[in-house]
Amino acid sequence: MAYLLRFLRRGGPALTGLRHFARTQRGDLLTYVLVLGTQVALGLWLRLPARDLALLWLATSLVLFAEVFNTAVESLVDRVGPEHHPLSGLAKDLAAGAVFLAIFMALVCALLLLLPPLAGRLA
Repeated sequence: MAYLLRFLRRGGPALTGLRHFARTQRGDLLTYVLVLGTQVALGLWLRLPARDLALLWLATSLVLFAEVFNTAVESLVDRVGPEHHPLSGLAKDLAAGAVFLAIFMALVCALLLLLPPLAGRLA
């Protein structure tokens, strides 16, 4: 029990960061929730196995992780200084690129998991 309490106390800064993300990136968070909800509803309607639903959740959650990471990088770069520097721009571009790659991978995963049973159901 003491271990669990220590673990929860150490999670305080993480929860603070997630609350900040939720406050400042509402659009990204809302998009994530809507996409995930749609995927899960469609997966349940198609009677996908739990493994496939878990893969959809994991792939979509990777996008949320990348968004949080991108926000952290942008905050850090902005903290370093307001003046434009090529490396600052590169850091922000790389973090945005990670979001783009995560979205692409999640989209491919969703298509591979959802299209075959959807085509079979609609045929």
